[in-house]
Amino acid sequence: MEKSVGIYIHIPFCASKCAYCNFYSLAGNDKLMSSYHSAVIKHIEDYSAQLDGYLIDTVYFGGGTPSHYGANRLVGILNALKKNGHVLLKSEVTAEINPGGITKEELFKLRRAGFNRLSIGVQCANDTMLRSLGRTHTFADAEETVENARQAGFENISVDIIYGLPSQDKDAWAETIARTAALKAEHISCYGLKIEEGTQLYVFKDSPFLPDDDAQADMYLYAVEMLARFGYKQYEISNFARRGFESKHNLKYWLGYEYIGFGPGAHSYVGRCRYSFIEDVAMYIDRVNSEDKVVVEYREEMSDFENAGEYLMLRLRTTHGISQEEYYNIYRLKMDFILELLRKYEAHGWALYKDGRWRFTPKGFMLSNTLIGELLDAQTRQRTQISKPWQVQADSEEEQMSLFDKRPVAAGLFGGRRLVGRQELV
Repeated sequence: MEKSVGIYIHIPFCASKCAYCNFYSLAGNDKLMSSYHSAVIKHIEDYSAQLDGYLIDTVYFGGGTPSHYGANRLVGILNALKKNGHVLLKSEVTAEINPGGITKEELFKLRRAGFNRLSIGVQCANDTMLRSLGRTHTFADAEETVENARQAGFENISVDIIYGLPSQDKDAWAETIARTAALKAEHISCYGLKIEEGTQLYVFKDSPFLPDDDAQADMYLYAVEMLARFGYKQYEISNFARRGFESKHNLKYWLGYEYIGFGPGAHSYVGRCRYSFIEDVAMYIDRVNSEDKVVVEYREEMSDFENAGEYLMLRLRTTHGISQEEYYNIYRLKMDFILELLRKYEAHGWALYKDGRWRFTPKGFMLSNTLIGELLDAQTRQRTQISKPWQVQADSEEEQMSLFDKRPVAAGLFGGRRLVGRQELV
């Protein structure tokens, strides 16, 4: 039993729906919590044979709002996981919480049960902007929650903040950065707002009240610079940490390691297979309790070539980057066409080669969707060169008008998303 796996538990309940949220979550459905709790525990029990083959080294409770679900229920699910799987004593166990949405007593209860990491949704230091986002807390609540967590014994705290909010300028963003750094959390996640159809903020789509792409790019680069000054090293497009406090669970998504999810809409990656569960709480409960237990909504067996594409797409989100030697050893594929592009990116200041690895610079991260799209095309051409060499010349001629003929505007950071685990990678 040498393999490790991360576990994701989706808690889809919220006290209220935030104006920007596009994750599967429900407000005003607390009456379903009890039956949902029983269903998740039963689902974990049903998976006990599969879990038996792994060491569980990360557990992540996301949402929704896990703190709204209640400490007793969170502890109950963690205990069920310990009973039916091999949760390591040193496992990283994270719960997402909202400021002001959890008591000091509940924080003590979580810590005693084995939770050792919190992810706190602060989002902004400006109380007026928080209200416009549908947040029910103030920044003072965030400060109090961090203090209560420290008293409860939490030594690994992450804070989420968002830039590109309606009417937010660089000065307001600078204030959020400074006041967030003053919380002295070990980890900061810094996300650019993306207006999603179906959310309350969709009325602002194409609005002049939203910072444009160039303004968002300036905010992003400012965050990278300032967080580094405050001692937070960037290790992924949107994530910064003090040394040794990178999110072990989220790194599983980005480095292509295995994880298993439970709950409606939860995603898993095991072996060569990606699958996800139905995104409906009531249906999830019914099917877990039914005889046939058909809970999977989507399933895909990944080929070697598809896994090689995910290697490029996910690892280039991180500052760890990719290695020609590593790529060949795993997939037995050459990187000639990919390297040609990476050298061009390097000349534009978008990529960096160091210690045998290629990675994007902060400016490259802003363009990552566009850059990675071209790298994936190059990967396909590389394979075509082997199977259909006559096609390569035609493809190359078609790509004469590439991103090198015009400057893409923040395409990677602000456009397109990819679901991995429960995460929408932004």
